[in-house]
Amino acid sequence: MPSKKKYRWLKRCIIFIVIIFILAILFFNSLIISPPKVPNIKQFKSEKINDSLTICAPSWLKHNSYNLWELYIEGNPYERGVKTGLLTKQLIEEQEKAFVAQILKMVPSKAYLSFLKYIVAFFNRNIDKYIPLENSQEIYGISQYSSEKYSFIGPAYSRILNYHAAHDIGHALITYHIVGCTSFAVKNNMSADSSLLIARNFDFYVGDEFAQNKIVEFVKPDSGYKFMFITWGGMVGACSGMNEKGITVTINAGTSEIPYSVATPISIVVRNILQYAKNINEAQQIASKFKTFVSESILVGSAIDNDAVIIEKTPTKQFEYKSKTNYIICTNHFQSDSLKAKKNNIENMLNSSSLYRYFRVKELLLKYNVISPNTAAKILRNREGLNNKDIGMGNEKSINQLIAHHSIIFQPQKLKVYVSTSPYQLGSYLVYDLNKIFSDTFNIKNTKTVYNVNEIIKADSFLYSTNYKKFKYYKICKEYIVLYTNNKSFGEISNDKIEQFKNSNPNYYYTWQIVGDYYKSRKQFKKAANCYRNALTLEISTLTDKKNIEENIMECNKK
Repeated sequence: MPSKKKYRWLKRCIIFIVIIFILAILFFNSLIISPPKVPNIKQFKSEKINDSLTICAPSWLKHNSYNLWELYIEGNPYERGVKTGLLTKQLIEEQEKAFVAQILKMVPSKAYLSFLKYIVAFFNRNIDKYIPLENSQEIYGISQYSSEKYSFIGPAYSRILNYHAAHDIGHALITYHIVGCTSFAVKNNMSADSSLLIARNFDFYVGDEFAQNKIVEFVKPDSGYKFMFITWGGMVGACSGMNEKGITVTINAGTSEIPYSVATPISIVVRNILQYAKNINEAQQIASKFKTFVSESILVGSAIDNDAVIIEKTPTKQFEYKSKTNYIICTNHFQSDSLKAKKNNIENMLNSSSLYRYFRVKELLLKYNVISPNTAAKILRNREGLNNKDIGMGNEKSINQLIAHHSIIFQPQKLKVYVSTSPYQLGSYLVYDLNKIFSDTFNIKNTKTVYNVNEIIKADSFLYSTNYKKFKYYKICKEYIVLYTNNKSFGEISNDKIEQFKNSNPNYYYTWQIVGDYYKSRKQFKKAANCYRNALTLEISTLTDKKNIEENIMECNKK
């Protein structure tokens, strides 16, 4: 018969196990975000009219010949979500597939990925409290059409909420070369027709596949203003858009610390400005209501004010920067008196490509002097450095880094928007007239093209050049060399392959850095040092990269 001592020990073990079990239940329950309450709505059905058009009356989805998806949605928040999910179900799945594939590429360990899943879920466990009910209801409607393939990440509603937060975390990682957007606005004598013009590159890169299915979405909500924005499957937040009052909003990542507390994703803030602001003052008031994850520069243009300002928003404060000239430029550093002298902003300007791109945009604006949509597209597509220096294809110091998810040009007074087609901003820009699309007489069944056929900005000639073919080869070969560098068991790369790679993008410092890293991994230190020295003669994107190359040279010289 067991002793009393053993009984006490057994009792303690049982109590301990019960406590752990209860804590586990409480922890995992805390990770599950409950969906919002939604109104009862009728059952919606979609009708496929032809290979390019599907209707869920009066909403619709059209796939145009330039591979842009055009989506029109109306109704209350939950209806909009359900209709969006119904019409874009395949696009939501493809977008999630691309996003998850990129995550798996960055974090190949399934065990570590599972660990991160719970960390992120715990971090974002209260995110629904920071998202307006209207947006939560729309997200919930969309989530009902999400694929079950990714349920290992979490329930559909929680996943889509967390994806909105992931976008902000990506912006916080500007230091790590995930984002580096460029935008500008001109007015009065610097604009070809004297009216306000805004242009931007959205350089948010999570793989080429992520940018394959861009959606130009037009929304007629049951409250607020009609608006359009560029989006992707499952995304309710906005990064670039314009409303029927001529308010335009674009966002550029600012200098941020890695966020350690949950808040409102910046894309949700932008979405609310688009839906509820008619002028700059109202945009500022709406932005000030939200606590955000990260620091961001929000370029707001206004047809009513015939002006554009930058709202500089940090997780705790908000300021305005207003230009004294007829142009305003926004890259990735702060310009307001309150933030420009801050230590982390100065460090960002010194270390990153932001200031360089700012001066390159300024150089081109002053060169062209009068900016039309066609001229704006030329600036957004520009790949050279200051004084037209060849700094290599894909350099972060270029306005066109050849990574853009989308590029966009707005004419707020005319309610016209020019949207780039793939790849990057090299394809044609299609023109959408909000007056036409939001008119009561617009009928998608009787409309051959939603965009204006006679106002297309032609594709960049670079797209058909030998250099572009070289760039595509460079991208493929770069991945190949990095793979071999990290896996010595793969063997050696032939000298011919190395030379072909160098010649594909010889004026880009990173080409030489990659080859140097490969030689260093194979203990060919003299060759590695020569490559690193070549890299130092070229335009290097960041001070961090320059220091890294210099340290590698010192290491090689010691061998």
